[in-house]
Amino acid sequence: MHNEPLHSSEALDYLVIGAGPAGLQLGYQLATAGHRYRILEAGNRPGTFFRTFPRHRQLISSNKVHTGIDDPEFNLRMDWNSLLSPEPELLFTRYSKRYFPAADDLVRYLADFAEAFDLDIAYDTRAVRIRRDDDGFIVTDQHGTDHRAHRLVMATGVSRPYVPDVPGIETAENYTVVSVDPDDFTDQRVLILGKGNSALETADNLIETAAVIHVAGPHTLRLAWKTHYVGHLRAVNNNFLDTYQLKSQNAVLDGHVLSIEKEPGDGGRYRVRFSFSRADEVVKELLYDRIIVCTGFRFDASPFDPECRPDLVINDRFAALTAAYESVNVPGLYFAGTLTQQRDFKHSTNGFIHGFRYGVRALSRILDERHHDRPWPHQPLATEPSALADAVVARVNRSSALWQQFGVIGDLLVAVDGDQSRYHEEVPVAYAHESPLTAGADYFLVTLEYGPDHDKVDPFDITVRRAAQNSVGEAFDASYLHPVIRHFRGGELLGTHHMAENLENEWNHPKVHHAPLVEFFARELDAQPTGAGR
Repeated sequence: MHNEPLHSSEALDYLVIGAGPAGLQLGYQLATAGHRYRILEAGNRPGTFFRTFPRHRQLISSNKVHTGIDDPEFNLRMDWNSLLSPEPELLFTRYSKRYFPAADDLVRYLADFAEAFDLDIAYDTRAVRIRRDDDGFIVTDQHGTDHRAHRLVMATGVSRPYVPDVPGIETAENYTVVSVDPDDFTDQRVLILGKGNSALETADNLIETAAVIHVAGPHTLRLAWKTHYVGHLRAVNNNFLDTYQLKSQNAVLDGHVLSIEKEPGDGGRYRVRFSFSRADEVVKELLYDRIIVCTGFRFDASPFDPECRPDLVINDRFAALTAAYESVNVPGLYFAGTLTQQRDFKHSTNGFIHGFRYGVRALSRILDERHHDRPWPHQPLATEPSALADAVVARVNRSSALWQQFGVIGDLLVAVDGDQSRYHEEVPVAYAHESPLTAGADYFLVTLEYGPDHDKVDPFDITVRRAAQNSVGEAFDASYLHPVIRHFRGGELLGTHHMAENLENEWNHPKVHHAPLVEFFARELDAQPTGAGR
């Protein structure tokens, strides 16, 4: 780890802003590739965000230590906190046995990861101004030191609270600073704004002491076990919902806060005008002793000079990105980690370590491909239906990247000529269509996906019929996670094959999974025009 400044005229290949999980993962990838890089970190050690958040210090990222399986690649499916490296000692499962571990264990793990690979990190170095010159980017820190690089990668995470535009909301308390001692709320009426995990985590903490707790927001409260998006409300935080439905003075309010008015004095109550969505927009004034804003976080774009400020989307919470994780309007400005969830917002897992660790690895390969003339790694494969099917079956039964980044990252098979194909692992699906990897060739994308309406049906309702297990004929209608193989030429979809659902997620039955896939490849390859892919 390093803190000495570079000579002012020396430009690195990459500057990475932020030494959280994404910054460390990218630092490892850049160092392994031999690039000249530096990570700038505002705190005095890695993982500054996780030293404070989540406020109640329990992670909701799974840490399943005992899987009964020895395959390290498969086991990453159940390990949502580890970064990618070849070192078995640097798995988070060595740091905690708890299924929902403590945030402090993650902080300790990240520090060890940075030290183990001697990552080039400048601590106590906050980026206060970012501008461009003819050679790339200049980042000025709080000490007035300039750091230069040809390309810049933002890995800061969503570091600032997102506060909706509500008159008077500035008088309320924010999740980032509010007391976490439940005794401070004894016999009080509390309004919590937000319906995500931070809001419900806060509500659960107050159940035993607060007199009344209302959790409010304009959107439907969505449960992760139903939507399969792990950022929606997790079961570990939903005890509050029991207290609401079983009439314990608590409630979930659906609608909009129109205004907040705090009465004068330290003990003044809050008057809240609330419009109820499910009651014909009836407006009612409600009284509270405390209001806590738990409405999420956003990207901090304030250090950027106007000429290189990235376009923002989703209520200005995230930068708008291309399929290569690059700013849509600032060439050479890339993003890593939870900031890339703009690409799959509230759908897949780019917002979480177990998802973006693969996105970061993909970004490093994109950078190599674009800027260092290093092609995406691949394995040669005979363009023969059975060989292609063998390769796909082997991967879908153990890959963690496809499992975690469902529908977003896939394996890519490119038909190079009549006899040979290339098998590229873990390519972002959207990027594959514009990548030089697929130019002028027939190609197949292999993904794991849920069915299109998987989030609209209660999976515990036995009156709702679902596709039968191991049913080849019903595979297209499968709603649970299953492999999908698509054939493209020039970005045009030519054919799709769904592999049948399986209770144990084992897609290797000779007749149910392998044979139909061989038939699909044979049919699609026969349909190639003469000379396709040459």
